[in-house]
Amino acid sequence: MSDLPRRMRACLQSGKLAMLAILVSGGIVLQILACALYNNWWPMLTVLMYVLLPMPLIFFAGFDTSSLYSESTSGWVDAAKFMTGASTVGSIAIPVILKHSGVIGWGALAMELSSFFVFALSILCYLGSNEDDGYTMF
Repeated sequence: MSDLPRRMRACLQSGKLAMLAILVSGGIVLQILACALYNNWWPMLTVLMYVLLPMPLIFFAGFDTSSLYSESTSGWVDAAKFMTGASTVGSIAIPVILKHSGVIGWGALAMELSSFFVFALSILCYLGSNEDDGYTMF
């Protein structure tokens, strides 16, 4: 990628940013549609988990994304990984529990889970495009 002209690299970076913006907006649209189409706003509870999801990593692991993939010796980084995993499970569990209790229907559950997977895909694409080595997703 270093042999490309500067204009071409800037264009590719803009395309990555545009793709991430489209993915995040698609996740938001699915989240809102899951509530608006079925006139039931209980699925918006998962937004709390989406807000809480990155907090442990920001507070305890810092901005070094390489600590996510490697085995750490720090207890704080391990605690951040555990809390992030717990809130990820909560993001999936809340719509499933709401469906099990009969509060939401199958369509809202499908849209909620689709929204989660779109958000997860955008996070993975961001982490993959943020690496400085040659082994990125793009």
